[in-house]
Amino acid sequence: MTRVVIVGGGPGGYEAALVARQLGGEVVLIESDRMGGSAVVTDCVPSKTLIATAELMTSVADSEELGIRYGEGADARDTVRVDLSAVNQRVLGLAQQQSDDISTRLGVEGIRIVIGHGRLDGPRTVVVTAADGSTERLEADVVLLATGAHPRVLPTAVPDGERILTWTQVYDLETLPERLIVVGSGVTGAEFASAYDALGADVVLVSSRDRVLPGEDADAAQVLEDVFTRRGMTVMGRSRAASVRRDGDQVVVTLTDGTEVVGSHCLLAVGSIANTADLGLDTAGVAVDEAGFITVDKVSRTTANGIYAAGDCTGVLMLASVAAMQGRIAMWHALGDAVTPLDLRQVSSNVFTAPEIATVGATQQDVDTSEVTAVGVTLPLRTNARAKMQGITDGFVKVFCLPLTGIIIGGVVVAPRASELIHALSVAVHSRTTVDDFAQAFTIYPSLSGSFAEAARQLHLHAVEHVR
Repeated sequence: MTRVVIVGGGPGGYEAALVARQLGGEVVLIESDRMGGSAVVTDCVPSKTLIATAELMTSVADSEELGIRYGEGADARDTVRVDLSAVNQRVLGLAQQQSDDISTRLGVEGIRIVIGHGRLDGPRTVVVTAADGSTERLEADVVLLATGAHPRVLPTAVPDGERILTWTQVYDLETLPERLIVVGSGVTGAEFASAYDALGADVVLVSSRDRVLPGEDADAAQVLEDVFTRRGMTVMGRSRAASVRRDGDQVVVTLTDGTEVVGSHCLLAVGSIANTADLGLDTAGVAVDEAGFITVDKVSRTTANGIYAAGDCTGVLMLASVAAMQGRIAMWHALGDAVTPLDLRQVSSNVFTAPEIATVGATQQDVDTSEVTAVGVTLPLRTNARAKMQGITDGFVKVFCLPLTGIIIGGVVVAPRASELIHALSVAVHSRTTVDDFAQAFTIYPSLSGSFAEAARQLHLHAVEHVR
């Protein structure tokens, strides 16, 4: 029986453990905190639970357009308010429930869970240190490192857990911030800015780039920034934070040009740092890059024989879904099952803002820079019948295909619940479906997904004309 030791109980770790056990491995899973890792305890599950309430508030705020009235002289925001303490209690409760469910599943499958800090001590040997200082030495045939990452902070902006916060600390707030300054306009910053704006806080988003979400589709990011501004959020582009300090019940964010922005709270969303310190990587010959992320190939192998890595500690693509797939691939490879290497061109991702932004496969930048030769069609949702019925005026569907063959290679959806809609395009990209085949599949009328079929129908001619 193959002995498998996994360090880290997040998606990369626990999904790998389940696969390894399914393939007959003897599995030990080491976790220093609670099962599920940061994805379940402090990141994905909590943040998306908070955003679920924010989505409801967005619907309430937009409901008057649909004929909903809230009493004489009152509007939605006057009538409905958010009890942030109750919201955060639910957030933390659901995170704990999810963690417990994962622990139960692992136990049922016969996976041994060890609570403590694991580190390598030479090739394929892991030493676990428990909270009481006791140690256990585990010899393994296969080791998987899935230790995740933690929020990056600035030396001049040290979180205090009360007014200056990282995204792991916001769930201790009992009242809604009067004025929340979000530093960083990447995915995390944009999501929290969108959520707290919908919950009723006055939000200032400090972005060091020309626009929010610099890593996303430019058209999609522009739609979101326009929505932010229209809803009253202050978006400060080309503004880099130099420092954040506490001043009584206020925070002062000083920008590099000397401008001071004052608020009640500050949320730092300036990236992540890999949890690779004190892992004993050098004792086993595991290489890391300049930023400290573990170097892996497309089947999750590190530079050391028999040692694999998955998830945020690799820096490949910091998504829970990618971490889980890396972990599964590692075990399929290590235990001799059929395996397909990780293909980032097929990864779908989502930004949980209002509206959401979902993407898969080839991007507009790939097309614009001629990295791929493709044709695309963009259809605004405002012309979609279902969107009109629901009062949706912002958003679009964008689909890319190869010329001549019409094979779908990517797309973007900007819409409420885009995370659910993108799956159809994700399947198309994965299965190399042509626009003709895609268009011939029935869609519901009226539906937002009907815009996918319409885009595919338009691409039938665009693909041929591009070749001509």
